[in-house]
Amino acid sequence: MPLLSSSERRTRAALRVALSHYVANGLSAALGLLLISGGVHLFFGAFAAAAASVGIIVCIPPDQPAPKRGKFWQLLPAALIGLPIFFGVQMLHAAPISLGLLLVPATFIAFLAAAWGKRGLPISISVMFAMIFSMAVPQHANGATVLSTCLYFALGASLYLLWATLANAVLNARYREQMLADTLLSLASLMRTQAQQFSSAANEPGGPMPLIGQLLRQQAALADQLQAARDILLESPRTPRRQRLAGMLMQVLEMRDHLLACELDLDTLKAHPGHAPVLGALREVLEVLADELVQLADALLRGRIPAPTVSHRPQLARLQWADDGTTTLDNLGPSPALLARGLASRVGHINDETLHLIALARGEAEPDVALVRTTWQMFVSPTAWSWRPFVAMWQWDAPPLRHAIRAALAIGTAYAISLWLPWGTHDYWILLTIVVVLRGSLAQTLERRNHRVAGTLMGCILAGALLSAHAPLLVLLVTLTLAQAVAHAFAIKRYLVTAVAATVLGLLQAHLLKAGVSPAFDVLERMADTLLGVAIAWAFSYVLPSWERTQIPALVARTLAAQARHARVALGLGQLQAVDNEPELEWRLARREAYDSLSALVQATQRSLSEPRAVRPPLVPLGRLLAHSYQLLAQLTAVKTMLLSRRGRLTPAQIQTPLREAAATIEATLSGRPPDMAPVLPDSADGLGPVALLDPFEHDLSPWVLRRLDLAAGIAVQLRDDADQVLLPPVA
Repeated sequence: MPLLSSSERRTRAALRVALSHYVANGLSAALGLLLISGGVHLFFGAFAAAAASVGIIVCIPPDQPAPKRGKFWQLLPAALIGLPIFFGVQMLHAAPISLGLLLVPATFIAFLAAAWGKRGLPISISVMFAMIFSMAVPQHANGATVLSTCLYFALGASLYLLWATLANAVLNARYREQMLADTLLSLASLMRTQAQQFSSAANEPGGPMPLIGQLLRQQAALADQLQAARDILLESPRTPRRQRLAGMLMQVLEMRDHLLACELDLDTLKAHPGHAPVLGALREVLEVLADELVQLADALLRGRIPAPTVSHRPQLARLQWADDGTTTLDNLGPSPALLARGLASRVGHINDETLHLIALARGEAEPDVALVRTTWQMFVSPTAWSWRPFVAMWQWDAPPLRHAIRAALAIGTAYAISLWLPWGTHDYWILLTIVVVLRGSLAQTLERRNHRVAGTLMGCILAGALLSAHAPLLVLLVTLTLAQAVAHAFAIKRYLVTAVAATVLGLLQAHLLKAGVSPAFDVLERMADTLLGVAIAWAFSYVLPSWERTQIPALVARTLAAQARHARVALGLGQLQAVDNEPELEWRLARREAYDSLSALVQATQRSLSEPRAVRPPLVPLGRLLAHSYQLLAQLTAVKTMLLSRRGRLTPAQIQTPLREAAATIEATLSGRPPDMAPVLPDSADGLGPVALLDPFEHDLSPWVLRRLDLAAGIAVQLRDDADQVLLPPVA
C-alpha cells in the first residue's frame, strides 16, 4: 500500500465515517423525522407537526442497526411508555407541585429499563424525552387541546415505528457490509498494535508506554463489535451474498485467534538479540496485512470489488533464523530459532486467512455454508423482551435499581431548583442535561459532563445565530433534521458531536413548539441551565453509587468459569475426530463467552480508573489477571490449531491422556478445587522421559502440544492466584 499524505489519510478517514453504518442510521432517522413531520405540517399545521416530531424523537434512541426480526418490538416500548408519560405531563402542566410529583416516579420507572442493558438504556432515554419535551409544549386551556396534542404525538410515533422498521429492512443489506467493514477496521487496528509488540522496545521500562493495556482495550472493543456484527450478518444467511459476508465474518473470528496466538514466545525471542531482524520483518508483514484489511474495508464501504492481493508466504520463507541448535526439556527449553519459526507460522496463518477473506469478497472462494447455517441461530442475540432482568433487579445492591433511584432524586432536586430560578423560562433544559449526563458509572458521567458543557456552548452559539437571523421555517426544519441525523449517529461513537447537534435540535424543537414566541435567545441563560444540570448530575453520581469494585467479583467468577469451560471444550477428544460437528460448535460458543467475559471485565476495570482511590478495586492483580487470561486463551488457541489443521502430524496415543489431564487440571485450578490428577508435564507423558522439541515442520508435533499444555496449566495457576488477590477483602 503506497504511503499517503496526511491530507489523504484524513480524507479517507472522513469518508469511512460518512459511509459508516451509524451515519446511515442517523440519516435514516432524520429522513423519517423530516418526511413525517413535513407531512403532518402539510395536513394539520405547524403546531401539529411540532407535536408529532416529539413523538418521532421519542422513538429514535432505540432505532439502531438491528436484525430485521424483532425490529418493531425493539422500538415499541418507547412509544407505549412514552405516550402516557407525555399525556400526564400535559395534564399537569399548570400545576407545578403535581407535575413534580409525577416527574420523580416517572423517572424512576424510566431508568428501570437499564436492567435490560444496552437494549434498555435507549428506552430510558426515550421515556425521559417524552416527559421533558412535553414540558416544552405550551400550556393548554382545556383538556380537548391536550388530547389533540397527544394524538399528534401518537401519530408521529406510530408513523415512525413503521418507517424505522421498513428502513431497517431496506438498509439490511447495506448494514451487513458496513458492519463487516467496521469490524475489519477494528481488527486492522488491533493487528497494528500487536505488530508493535514485536519491537524490542515495547513494554520495556525505559521504552514506550506498555502496549498491553491498549491491546486489552482493543480486544474488548472488538469482542463487543463482533457481537453486533453477528446479530446482523448471521441472521437468515439464505442468499449467496449473505452467506459470503457471513463466511467473511467467520474468517475474522479465526484471524483474531491467530493474532492472539502471536503473543506467544515473544518475550523469549525479544530477549535473544539475534532475532531482532526476524521480529522486524514479521512486524512489517503484519502491518502490510493490516493495510490490506483496511483496503478491503474501504472496498466494502464503497460497494466495490477489492483489489487482488498476493501471499506473503515467500517473504516469510526467506527469513533467516538465528539458529543456536535444538535443545531439550532438561536444559534450556526449545530453541529460539524454532520459536521464531513457530511465530512466523502463526503470521503465515494470518496471511492465509487474509487471502481467503479477500477471495471471498471477490467471489473467488466459497464460504463454509454448512458452518454458517449451523451456527447463525446460536450466535445471534435474542430479540424478545424477557421479564427476567426486571425480576432479578430488586436487590438493594443491584446497579440498575440504584441508578433509577439516583436519577429520580436528581430529577426531583433539579425540578425543585428550577422553580426558584429567576429566569425559569426553560426549566426542562436542566432536566434534559441531567438525563443525558447522568450515567450508571462515574467514569461515563464524567465523560458526558465534559462533553456536554463544551457541546452545549458550541450548540448554543450555532442555534442562537440561526434564531437571531429569523431564519424561515423551511431552513429551521432542514437544520433540525440534520441536527437529528448527527445527534443520533454519533451518540455512541463521539458524544461531543452529539452534544453540539442535540443542543441545536433541542433549542429548535422548543422554538417550533412555542410558535409565535420571540426567537430571541439568551446564550448565557442556556449555558447557566446546562452548567446547573451538569453540576446536579455530577453531584448525584455519588449518591447510592455502584462502584465497580462491587461488580468485579461476579465478573471475575464469570471469567474464570468461561476460561475453564473453554479449556475443557478446546482440549476435548472429540476435536481429534471431526471439525464441523457438535464439539466444534460447542467450542465456538465457549470461545465467544471467554472473549465476552474478558471484555466485560476489561471495561469495568477501565471505568474504575475514574473512581476515588479509596473505592477502586486492586488494579495491579486485575491487570495481571487480564493479561494471564489472554495468555491462556493464546496457548489453548495454539493447541487447537494443531489439533484441527495439523492433526496428521500428531501421535494420538501420545497426546490423548495429556489432553484429558490438562483439561481437568486447568478446570480444577480455575475453580479453586484440588485437581483429580497430577499436573501435565511434557517429560512425563506416558513415561517417555525427556522429550526433544525437534523441528515441528519436519517431525512429530506431539511434543510441542505437550509443551503448550504444560504452559497452559502453569498460566492457569497464575490466573487463579491473580483472582484470589483480586477477591481479597479491602483493607480497612
